[in-house]
Amino acid sequence: MTINIRFLLVVACAVALAASASARADEPLTLEACVSLALKNSLVLNMAREGARGAEARKHEALTGFLPKLSTSYSYTRLNEEPSFYFPGFVGPPPIPGGYMVTGTINNYNWVIEARQPLFAGGGLWANYQASRIAENAAGVEITAKSLDVVRDVRIAYFNILRSQRLVAAARQAVEMLSAHSDVARNFHRVGLIPKNDLLQTEVELANGRQAAIRTQNALELAKAGLNTMLKRPVTAPVEVVDILDYSPFKQTFEECLDIARQRRPELKLSELRANQAGQMVRVAQSEFFPAVSLMGTYGRFGDTPSVSGTLYKDMESWQVMAVASWNFWEWGKTKFRVDAGRAAENQALDQVRELQDQMALEIKNAFLTLQEAESQIAVSQKVIEQAEENFRIAEARYKERVARSTEVLDAQTLLTRAKSEYANALADYHISLARLERSMGTLP
Repeated sequence: MTINIRFLLVVACAVALAASASARADEPLTLEACVSLALKNSLVLNMAREGARGAEARKHEALTGFLPKLSTSYSYTRLNEEPSFYFPGFVGPPPIPGGYMVTGTINNYNWVIEARQPLFAGGGLWANYQASRIAENAAGVEITAKSLDVVRDVRIAYFNILRSQRLVAAARQAVEMLSAHSDVARNFHRVGLIPKNDLLQTEVELANGRQAAIRTQNALELAKAGLNTMLKRPVTAPVEVVDILDYSPFKQTFEECLDIARQRRPELKLSELRANQAGQMVRVAQSEFFPAVSLMGTYGRFGDTPSVSGTLYKDMESWQVMAVASWNFWEWGKTKFRVDAGRAAENQALDQVRELQDQMALEIKNAFLTLQEAESQIAVSQKVIEQAEENFRIAEARYKERVARSTEVLDAQTLLTRAKSEYANALADYHISLARLERSMGTLP
């Protein structure tokens, strides 16, 4: 009995957890949740992060240029005969007979350890390190830029879904109104109050309305698939989002937007960093005009066996320390041409900074004007909806009283549907324009 109770408790807990998970899965997605999920799963962001890790590794690699380098080698050499030379002898006293004297061994093993510490490289090591450090900072700024792109794209996809939902609702309402009007027209035709031509026109408009509803529904499904793709979910996964398609005025001026962009736009900072990096690469090339000075020390062991324990003819170990200066003072202008190429790249990067500033101002101006246009359209559409609803009510009442034709009702219904669609489009365009403007300013949340 106790076992059965425990089993039932386990099953009940499992069912409760599954129901809780299902409830969470069925909850509508907020914009913040979509942004968080997209930032977590974005492959574009992951590539940018990998680029930042690579830049950090290259910076550490450049730092090793200041440190001593250690190397070792082990070699074996076998001669065809023992090294020797002929000694002509000495007549004395005492006399020493001449003959061949052995000076080495046939088998020769050699082990060498070498340490080299750079002392002066014309500033090339420091400039190379600075360039790699700037590249690391640029990679971090690029992550920020890619994050802003992801947030902007998610916001656009989110508001496109809300737009499509409003359009679907307007299309379905239009079908309902057309269907109700078609029923009235059919009854009028049955009792001979209207000609068949009016009835056919009503049925054609109803068919067109149903087709428009199908198109808007397909557009909604496509918008949901687009958001799923950004969130790295299955493209057919169900999507329900919280409706935040409302309006709140944008209070900043164009000049304020431009000032904020100059301070926070990541692409502008990125272009400046790349210009600085190009300047450091010029200094790397200029370092080859100077000699390179380093301190080198070697320790070696020699022997006629693999243990390198010496021979009768040579000591087992030896060491030496020396300062080495090397200078390629003539290479037919190779270094000069490299410096010229670096300066050209630096000038190109500086021009890119100025060009980006102009393009940024134009981009912000375009987004700002589009936002203002959407704001004015929202105000107009709200009034148009009120007028269209009243116009449709009057036309329908007049038709039922047989003082208006069917075309007046159909025209009024078309005007009402268009007004609601334009209002939904204006709201979505406003939020999308706001997302693009904030992205241009570099201030997306």
